[in-house]
Amino acid sequence: MTNKLIILSIAAFSLTACKKEAPKQDGPKPYPVVSVEAKNVVGYQTFPATIQGRVNNDVRAKIQGYITQVLVDEGQYVTKGQPLFRLETNILNENAAAAKAGIGAAQSNIAAAQAAVNAAQVEVNKLKPLVAKNIISNVQLQTAQADLAKAQAQLQQAVASKQQATANYKGVEANIEYSVIRAPISGVVGKLPLKVGSLVGPTDQTPLTTISDTSQIFAYFSMNEKEYFDFLEKSVGASVPEKIKNLPMVELQLANGSLYPEKGRIEAITGQIDPTTGTIQFRVGFSNAQKLLSNGNSGTIRFPQRYDNVLVVPESATYEQQGIVYVYKVEKDTAKNVVVDVIERIDNMALIKSGVNKGETVIAAGIGGLKPGTAIIKKPVKMDSLVQSIKPKF
Repeated sequence: MTNKLIILSIAAFSLTACKKEAPKQDGPKPYPVVSVEAKNVVGYQTFPATIQGRVNNDVRAKIQGYITQVLVDEGQYVTKGQPLFRLETNILNENAAAAKAGIGAAQSNIAAAQAAVNAAQVEVNKLKPLVAKNIISNVQLQTAQADLAKAQAQLQQAVASKQQATANYKGVEANIEYSVIRAPISGVVGKLPLKVGSLVGPTDQTPLTTISDTSQIFAYFSMNEKEYFDFLEKSVGASVPEKIKNLPMVELQLANGSLYPEKGRIEAITGQIDPTTGTIQFRVGFSNAQKLLSNGNSGTIRFPQRYDNVLVVPESATYEQQGIVYVYKVEKDTAKNVVVDVIERIDNMALIKSGVNKGETVIAAGIGGLKPGTAIIKKPVKMDSLVQSIKPKF
């Protein structure tokens, strides 16, 4: 009897100890929740871009010579026809004087030849009536006519010599004019690699400078083949020119992260895929009245993509497992994970195609470690305040 009491006492004590050691069950925890909303959202595709002036003209010498004057500076705005460089003209001036003297000599030869023609014509006119009256033989008239023809030929030769002398003179004058190298277009002067004393000529590989018309600039960016066909499918229009016409205006983000104040329009697409890069190039035109952009700048084209009346949840409400995206929907104060089809992620929001409906409640944040079927306490928050409070990390 005593042994039985001892055993019962030990068992009771053990049960009491086990009860004391059993962990306490935690109650439901609070989680921020939001209602699924439908919004109009604008996202952006971005593409690196290079910037060039509307027209870029290399300036080269048309004749060979030494630079005697550089009349402009780098970055200076010049107008079409404005002198940029002067070349040495000493030999050209001497050639011009000689060519001008050649014209004078040729003119003297013409005068002498004309006088000979006149004299020969007088002789022919004098002999014709005498031959008609049989006073002299026809042989004398034929001789006079031959002398006239010879004089006329010499006159033509003298005239041709003068034309050649005049052409030589104009050629030398043109070379003298070419010794002043002028701006082919209005624009901004680029780098000036050659200085006074440099020998330049029309066959030089390096131009004297480049003039860029930056009143309007072009930004060039590229898409790969997949992006290009996706772009064609989404764009409105039956043909590529019609699609280009219907495209929205695009933005240019500058190298410092700021947005260029003017919006641009896609004006052209190259007609073929570059076989070396597998990309196709787009050209965007921007106004540049303030001359803020220069030839050679870089930037990023922001192509807008508008989503109307699309379902959105905070991006922090989503999680991914094995390539499948989930959110926790709240049903009867219990978390239930559901699969969602995410269209895009924009401004800390996930745009949802399917998986949840407008007005349904989802857990907005803090879902790490949460398991399906867990009871929660709903703590409603506003969608806008939540997504705006998330700062990007760099």
